[in-house]
Amino acid sequence: MIYDYCIIGGGIIGLATAHKLLEIHPDASLLLLEKETTLASHQTGHNSGVIHAGIYYEPGSLKARMCREGLNSTVNFCKQYGVAYKQCGKLIVATNSAEEARLDTLHARAYANGLKLPRVSGAELHELEPNITGMAALLSSETGIVNYQEMSAKLAELVIVKGAEIVLGSKVERITEKTDFVEVGTQDLSWQAKKLIVCGGLQADRLAKLAGLQVDFRIIPFRGEYFKLPADKNSIISHLIYPVPDPSLPFLGVHLTRMIDGGVTVGPNAVLGLAREGYPKLSVNLRDVASFASYPGFWKLIWEHRRHTMHELKGSLSRASYLKDCQKYCPELRPTDLLPHRAGIRAQVVAKNGQAVHDFMYEQTDRMLHIYNAPSPAATSALPIGEMIAQKCTDDKF
Repeated sequence: MIYDYCIIGGGIIGLATAHKLLEIHPDASLLLLEKETTLASHQTGHNSGVIHAGIYYEPGSLKARMCREGLNSTVNFCKQYGVAYKQCGKLIVATNSAEEARLDTLHARAYANGLKLPRVSGAELHELEPNITGMAALLSSETGIVNYQEMSAKLAELVIVKGAEIVLGSKVERITEKTDFVEVGTQDLSWQAKKLIVCGGLQADRLAKLAGLQVDFRIIPFRGEYFKLPADKNSIISHLIYPVPDPSLPFLGVHLTRMIDGGVTVGPNAVLGLAREGYPKLSVNLRDVASFASYPGFWKLIWEHRRHTMHELKGSLSRASYLKDCQKYCPELRPTDLLPHRAGIRAQVVAKNGQAVHDFMYEQTDRMLHIYNAPSPAATSALPIGEMIAQKCTDDKF
């Protein structure tokens, strides 16, 4: 048979897209292929579980709009389908005068994005969070937490009920676009669909090349290393605690995050990953290393951020150095509090000029739509992203 739609990628973006497609086209046939034996096993299942409010992003940008819509749609989805979540709020804490000045800029950006965040003094911060030290902070009461793997499992359940087929353990090795359909094949099987949507995450550039597209960027893997606090420290914070971000860097810095299971994590840092899907610390994939080492944009990126790169590497190699980033605002923490926890890997799209791409990026042909970049807060924004993709499929052509 020829399916109406085929989606490659069983993370939260692929599943949200399937969900929205079948809402718009309830009679459509849909196939979702995932190379792993479980859904949401990469970026979706290795993030911090935060439901972001849209504070940091360029006012008027697609990223800012999607995040605001995503927060509301995520909360409503969780309420409707019984997925555990909590809007515990977030405090962005300035610990020195330079960070306090950046906090003012961030406050103005948040306001431009439609957020009215109260600014709290150091004394007010201490009342809210007795174990946190800072000169000032912004309070985002809407920010929340959820387990995105649980949300993904619910999305999968919903699309299967609507007639979708989900095939796990299916690594795509062939993509051929023809006049009337796209043929997708693994080593042993093949399928045909009128339209193909690729939500490939860490493998997005390779899947695009497999489909014959000209790719002028590279995905660079960055490991986010986390620690978990011991259970007797689960009440150390009531809100999420974030540092004031450095606007010159693509990452938000090491923070304290409450988890939906009651635990508290510390992290992540951001160090170069030597394997796109290797989560243990010493994982190395020679193909992945060769992919970025042979790319001029990678070396330009590393050189531009060389000081930060060395700082992050030092934190990765030294637990004491890692801890210093947290003790700036949580001096109570000790090295023995940093217990092992799983790492995450971020798919960072990097252009030839060495610039990290921060907004959504995709390419379309007559019968294919490839999502190249769905950066954080993509999990928060998954439902509106899925709706945007689904709307593009309502025409005869993308």
